[in-house]
Amino acid sequence: MAGKNVHEFTNANFEEQVLQSDTPVLVDFWAEWCMPCRMLTPIIDELADEFDGRAKIGKVDTDANRDISVKYGISAIPTILLFKNGEVAQKFVGLTKKDEFKAALESAIG
Repeated sequence: MAGKNVHEFTNANFEEQVLQSDTPVLVDFWAEWCMPCRMLTPIIDELADEFDGRAKIGKVDTDANRDISVKYGISAIPTILLFKNGEVAQKFVGLTKKDEFKAALESAIG
């Protein structure tokens, strides 16, 4: 399961937790059955710990939250979107190195 600093984003809380966030938000679109998604989980957990208080890191289960997935055109998972000021600032599709996420987050934080 996700680490203690990893948020769970849903259709119900996405606007408040992500779009209205004062800090950048990294959102991992994933599904339980997706093996590459599972491989990415430790990286997401580490980023959530490292950026706690400076950015929000969380996950959207695409099977349980189809509305958000459709809205953002998620057609392959894992897809990771970085939001800043309610807008998508960067998109990553597939397995991505931790350093790439860190660089994007540092840039978004300023």
